[in-house]
Amino acid sequence: MSIAENLKKIKNDLPSDVTLVAVSKTKSNEEILEAYNTGHRVFGENKVQEMTEKWSSLPEDIEWHMIGHVQRNKVKYMAPYVSLVHGVDSLKLLREINKHGRKHSRAIPCLLQMFIAKEDTKFGFDEQELQALLANEELKDFKHVKIMGLMGMATFTDNRDQIRQEFHSLKTMFDALKSVMPEVSILSMGMSGDYDIAIEEGSTMVRIGSSIFGARQ
Repeated sequence: MSIAENLKKIKNDLPSDVTLVAVSKTKSNEEILEAYNTGHRVFGENKVQEMTEKWSSLPEDIEWHMIGHVQRNKVKYMAPYVSLVHGVDSLKLLREINKHGRKHSRAIPCLLQMFIAKEDTKFGFDEQELQALLANEELKDFKHVKIMGLMGMATFTDNRDQIRQEFHSLKTMFDALKSVMPEVSILSMGMSGDYDIAIEEGSTMVRIGSSIFGARQ
């Protein structure tokens, strides 16, 4: 099946209130345009420089989501245009995003990344760290950051009960956050292998790459 056919099939399967981020990392402009020409506009990249090159050469109405781990020294490159930063995992990174948001007179939308997996390779806040962040007075001064919700990645495992449990714990944290910040609306969880479980557990945004574009090169 073609990229366009894969994309249409997945979109037909998704509930209307779930946003699809087409993960286009390592994919060519031609492949992205094939997806774009179906009417899709939301694409996710995991390297700031690759995303910035694509942003400068592809249609202006694409929403670029930074879904990878962000190094603070790379924030300046994406600050003018990024639509959503999925993986904010420290106060220092929020501070840096706020600084560059101010330079570009915009509030940069961000998700706080929560650590829910049983793996050391993942990044993110735990529940106590999230509480500490929300209680931090400095957060109120960040006028150029807009916290939109939470993101998390489940353990890479075939144990679907474990994946469900991890997504369920993230949804619980999201509901707790929403009770103190009613404006948050995005719960980004679920990828090609587990997005069906994520949606059942309350995800509002899924990140799908290989099921659209084929296996990564």
